[in-house]
Order: sequence, then C-alpha cells, then structure tokens
Amino acid sequence: MAPEASVLIGTRTERAFYTGASLAIVVAVFVGFAPTYFLKGYFHAPPLPLLYHVHGLVFSGWILLFVAQTALIAGHRVDLHRRLGAGGAGLAGAVIVIGLAIAIVSARRNFAGGNVGALQFLAIPFGDMFVFGMLAAAGLYYRRRRDVHKRLMFLATISILGAAFARWPFAIMANGPTAFFATTDVFIVAGVVHDFVSQGRVHPANIWGGMLVVASQPLRLAIAGTDTWLAFARAVVS
Repeated sequence: MAPEASVLIGTRTERAFYTGASLAIVVAVFVGFAPTYFLKGYFHAPPLPLLYHVHGLVFSGWILLFVAQTALIAGHRVDLHRRLGAGGAGLAGAVIVIGLAIAIVSARRNFAGGNVGALQFLAIPFGDMFVFGMLAAAGLYYRRRRDVHKRLMFLATISILGAAFARWPFAIMANGPTAFFATTDVFIVAGVVHDFVSQGRVHPANIWGGMLVVASQPLRLAIAGTDTWLAFARAVVS
C-alpha cells in the first residue's frame, strides 16, 4: 500500500473513531441524566434548584462542544473548530467552578441529612474536577499539536462521565465508585486499542493522560477515608 493511501485510511479511521466516541458519550450522559434532568417531567422528578440547572447547562454544553468540535474536524472545518475552541477555555473553567460548587452543595445537604459518607464521597467529584482541569489545560496548551490536543480533550471529557455512569439503571452500578470508574475506563481502553490498531503504537498522550485518569481513581478512594480529608471535607461543607 502506498504511504499516501495508508495515511488517508488512518485519517478516516481516526475521524470515525472520535465521531463514534463522541456519540457514545452523548448516549452515556443522556441515559444517566434522563430521569432527573433531560426527561425529568416524564419521570415526575422533583423540581431542581437554580444551581442544578446551571450545572446541567454547563456540563451539557461541554459535551455538545466536544461533539461539535469532533464533527467540525471530520468535516474539514478546522478554521471554525479553532474559533469555537477559543470559547472552550472559558467553558472548561465554568465546568470546574460549577462542578465544585454542586459537589459542595450536594455534600452539605446529604451530610446535614445524617449521611456521614457524604464527606468521603466528596473526594470523587473533587478528583473529577482536578483531573478534568489538568487534562483540559494540557489540551489547550497543545492546541497546535492536533494529535496530542484531540486525545487530551477526549480524555478530559471522559474524566467527567462518572456521575452519568453512576446513574445508569443497571444493578452493577450499585457497587459504587468501582463500577462507574470501570465503565469510564472502557473509553480509555477503546482509545488505546484504536491507537494500537491504527498506528501500531499507543500515543504518549493516551498513555500519560489515561494513566492520570486511572491512577486518580483508587487514589481518591484511599484519600477519602483519611482523617486529613475528612477534616477538610467537614470544613468545606460547614
């Protein structure tokens, strides 16, 4: 096969993978939040406070931005992709701010209701925001390195899917963080397999970015039970 043909096939495979992955992310988020947000009227869910609506809009906006950016690259609209990306930095910052705010408000409400475990669980969303911020910032820094940029932004988006997976209507999710962490990691594995199949090697961005996501998961669970974390969490929700 001629080198030009090989590159063309690789490019098409890459676009197909990221387009498919972005759609899979949309489905994952919709399934998780349909009962309490997207289709809340149909499921007769209780009204949500304003902060929860802002949270839903901001996080949905990030997911839609990722889908749009993927579609623009697939459609060879790199110019529009870059213009839209300029606002992506601000939206990433909003995801972190709103994500931390909603985590604190939820933990405060649950802790006040007698759920002591809310202090430990707070380590999960705080870890999400830390990992997301690291990956999104790195992705923006490497925005001129297309191969690095797209993988880091993909991993950043994956890193905030835990809350959606935790709400999936499957019995396995009753196993807690281990279950929805494992489901999140399926996307990381898919990215690694795609790299290996299409390029014969795993891209360093997927190696280091994937390791950050995966390593943070047991680390959060370990930190959550320490006296230091519990004291910090108690101060945050007080």
